[in-house]
Amino acid sequence: MLPDFELSCSLFEQSGLTLTSEMYAKFSTYAEFLVEYNKNVNLTAITEPEEILVKHFIDSVLLCKYAEIPQNSTLIDVGTGAGFPSVPLKIYRPDIKLTLLDSLNKRITFLKLLCEKLEIEAEFIHGRAEDISRMTEYREKFDFATARAVANMSLLSELCIPFVKPGGSFIAMKGPSEDVSLGYNAVKILGGEVLSEIPYTLADEERRLIHVKKISQTPSKYPRNSSQIKKKLL
Repeated sequence: MLPDFELSCSLFEQSGLTLTSEMYAKFSTYAEFLVEYNKNVNLTAITEPEEILVKHFIDSVLLCKYAEIPQNSTLIDVGTGAGFPSVPLKIYRPDIKLTLLDSLNKRITFLKLLCEKLEIEAEFIHGRAEDISRMTEYREKFDFATARAVANMSLLSELCIPFVKPGGSFIAMKGPSEDVSLGYNAVKILGGEVLSEIPYTLADEERRLIHVKKISQTPSKYPRNSSQIKKKLL
């Protein structure tokens, strides 16, 4: 399903990453299952082999290159969809302790089947981030929260930062068009501080990682419920 191993290695190396044969086998299984499942459940518009490799897998794994993730870190992927960036990260870094959160049960079903095929351990949560992050067992319990979503920075921050323990990080994967600085007030209100905006190019497309450090506890009134969030962003 994916480009052959040599070409795949070359594409990883162009991004400063190393691909092993074991990783390649898992990524191939992932790609095949994603494309097959996508025929019945809409998970992605990207279905060409090289595009899956670059725009899904390499893009996800680049998070390891641009953010220092210590061994055995806990990571929650908020609104994970088809598992990006978290499942490729787990393939690349098996030591990461992974939690996958999505509001649509059909995506959670896909992810459970996928991780079974890949022999990957993960926790699966079906629910809305604004509800789950208020639960004691998940609030401020993670070293990292990630999101690769079209939602704006203010919204993503309110949904993700409450999951992160003080000293941990929220990393947002963004395109070039949004003025992410409009969300920096929300980051501050929620107990975070923007450490860096890291621009990079992938398949001739501009991308950015926004690295937010959690410096203090999130006030208990956040996140607000979904109707409040939609009515007025922080």
